Amino acid sequence: MTTKRASWSGQLAFILAAAASAIGLGNLWRFPYLAAQYGGGTFIVVYLALVVTLGFTLMVTEIAIGRMTQQSQLTAYSKLHKGFGPLGFLATVIPVIIVPYYCVIGGWVLKYFWTYLGIAISGTDSIAEHVSLDASGQAAVTGAGGFFADFIGAPFAPFGFGLLFVLVCALVIALGVKHGIEKSNLVLMPMLFLMAIGIAAYVTTLPGTGAGIKYYLVPNMDALRNSQGSFSLAQLAKTVLGAMGQMFYSLSLAMGIMITYGSYMRKTDSIERSVRHIEIFDTIIAVIAGMMIIPVVYSFAVKNGQPIHDAMNAGPGLMFVTLPKVFADFGRTGALVGAVFFLLVAFAALTSAISLYEACVASVCDLLGMKRRNATFFMFFVIAFLAVFSALGFGVWGKITPFGMDFLTFFDFVTNAVLMPIVAIVTCIFVGWVLGPDKIEAEILNGEKRFAARGMYRVMVKYVAPVLIAAVLVSEICRNLGLGNWKI
Repeated sequence: MTTKRASWSGQLAFILAAAASAIGLGNLWRFPYLAAQYGGGTFIVVYLALVVTLGFTLMVTEIAIGRMTQQSQLTAYSKLHKGFGPLGFLATVIPVIIVPYYCVIGGWVLKYFWTYLGIAISGTDSIAEHVSLDASGQAAVTGAGGFFADFIGAPFAPFGFGLLFVLVCALVIALGVKHGIEKSNLVLMPMLFLMAIGIAAYVTTLPGTGAGIKYYLVPNMDALRNSQGSFSLAQLAKTVLGAMGQMFYSLSLAMGIMITYGSYMRKTDSIERSVRHIEIFDTIIAVIAGMMIIPVVYSFAVKNGQPIHDAMNAGPGLMFVTLPKVFADFGRTGALVGAVFFLLVAFAALTSAISLYEACVASVCDLLGMKRRNATFFMFFVIAFLAVFSALGFGVWGKITPFGMDFLTFFDFVTNAVLMPIVAIVTCIFVGWVLGPDKIEAEILNGEKRFAARGMYRVMVKYVAPVLIAAVLVSEICRNLGLGNWKI
């Protein structure tokens, strides 16, 4: 007996779910950093150009594969062609590795939200006043940097908060596609948008942020010039590669998510229009994230005589060290802003983690015929076990450094820098030269009278996309392993 596959209630539900997946930590800490580094508006223009071409091609392909096969990524490829079954396995390894460390970071966010809520109530800034002790019991580091280091280096707290985050995801997943994922997005997405717009609007009213807004939004062509002031192809290439790397992470591409979510999509709904709406939602949040962060960090750096580039730290440094210093500068109001900000980040992380978790659960269900709740329960223990490595990688297991990286950074490298580009390249080769673009186009035309981007899609999937993604693969490996002094 074949179990009827779950489905979204409509096209809007699918768009919200896919957009919720795309809007995550990549938008909120990596996009602002890269935009600040690569000329503000210059980077935004390059990013938008890539989203509507390369990003569109990959997302349309994955959604069409999912809807065509009615399977998750683990079994979808083998259903289309037996020889490409291993690609489905590789695509499934990605979310299985990402979810645990993503939930650990989600746990960090929960910790900071809870801390700022306490600061807002008590009036005592436990982050700014925190004192970190060295091995001899002497004060070593004070303030936000010490607070963050002590927390992630603690023997249990990072895992405890991460486990709580995993549990919340599991509860949503267990409720199903319509009653869990869909309904949670109907609540979380509007709240996320309102909070993001509210914080961005508040930032524009602060003294000294005008220069930061200009720094962020106005294209700065100096980012494309070398030290002699001449236009540099190398700088342009770095900007493009940085934007492409961000696009992969931001749009949830090559993670199995869009194939899984596409398998729940109704045949009458438009894939092309849905993808365009997802791109708009994702880009708006990414740009607003920059409006929330860059102007205040810029203003804070200028005020304290700190180099702008240093202030715009990538990753955790920006969100968990630099921003708390900025919030402390606001006084009592800063605690409230900090609480709202980290609640927003928690929602964004949660929606993305749910989609990654769902890709894992759907794969278990499709392969083993397991019931959803049993598969959710099974994956909970797998994720919790793997989360231990990232949770303890800055503390008791801090001396274990594969390729010179802590566990969390290593897992991020393996998935984002290596596996995701490989899966995307092979998928393009499979669709462009084995399955044929006609099959994808036929699936797209199920919900449309015409495929407006058909010409661009064919050229991109067969020729342009594989080359561009291969460039991302090489550059990301070189950057992460320090080969050829390559930096992005």
